[in-house]
Amino acid sequence: MAARCNFLAALRLAFVCAIIAGAAVSAQLRPNYYAATCPDVENIVRGVVQAKIKQTFVTIPAVIRLFFHDCFVLGCDASVIVASTPANKAEKDHDDNLSLAGDGFDTVIKAKAAVDAVARCRNRVSCADILALATRDVIALAGGPSYTVELGRLDGLSSTAASVQGNLPQPNFNLNQLNAMFASRGLSQTDMIALSACHTVGFSHCSKFANRIYNFSPGSPVDPTLNKTYAKDLQGMCPRVVDPRIAIDMDPTTPRKFDNVYFQNLVQGKGLFTSDQVLFTDPRSRPTVAKWASDPKAFNASFVEAMTKLGRVGVKTSTRNGNIRFDCGKFN
Repeated sequence: MAARCNFLAALRLAFVCAIIAGAAVSAQLRPNYYAATCPDVENIVRGVVQAKIKQTFVTIPAVIRLFFHDCFVLGCDASVIVASTPANKAEKDHDDNLSLAGDGFDTVIKAKAAVDAVARCRNRVSCADILALATRDVIALAGGPSYTVELGRLDGLSSTAASVQGNLPQPNFNLNQLNAMFASRGLSQTDMIALSACHTVGFSHCSKFANRIYNFSPGSPVDPTLNKTYAKDLQGMCPRVVDPRIAIDMDPTTPRKFDNVYFQNLVQGKGLFTSDQVLFTDPRSRPTVAKWASDPKAFNASFVEAMTKLGRVGVKTSTRNGNIRFDCGKFN
């Protein structure tokens, strides 16, 4: 009991501190940040995003995951886009980031080039802001809600693989672990559940959930929280010996649409990861999942709020800790 009380106290303290920090940052970010320097930046970025999606749908989940992985490690500063050098192994090359699809990086790099091709915009717009705008655009183009993006982020000055360790949620996390990690970034349980819905357009390699369909426990090889039919489908797509490059949709129902079906899947026991299904099996989060499964408007409103708060995490707004990169893939 004492350990649990200490955990809850630490969780509350982290949440309060993160809220205070987030409030300070949100006061510096604003929707019209580039009105005088690059007024057409949103249209330029959206045009690149639309062109990329026409080439491949993978652009959508790739950009979303890139934004999430960036914000959770060192804050929303585009540090995840920086390439490694012989002297430094960057974030993108940590094991937890090796599954990030190249289409996400390519979208931001091409959007940056398009923005800088406009004379008045050259070297005026950060890679971090371009990533935030592109994320909003891929979500909207996949059928999800559109929203106003706060702008004014600078690009970070550091990117190391070591900084990733322990800073990204894992597929086997329980609710306490999820809540603690999100709370330390100023995000509530409700925000965490809303952001988890990004898995409605994601994909995963079989190795990330193989334990749930083959080696869950000595008495139950298959995770009993999994829908039995869904478990058999997963075994068919992911045999014990499978090509590690094989990836499957995280949403088995509407994998190319950003919608609340993710929550309907959880109600039916079709959450791919333990960290997905626990949102329904744990009584503390189940009511939210059940509500959003039947109320897409309520989900969309909460999702927009959560994305706005995520976009404020660890933001750099001072030249003491950030700048505008000429090339998103390397430091100036």
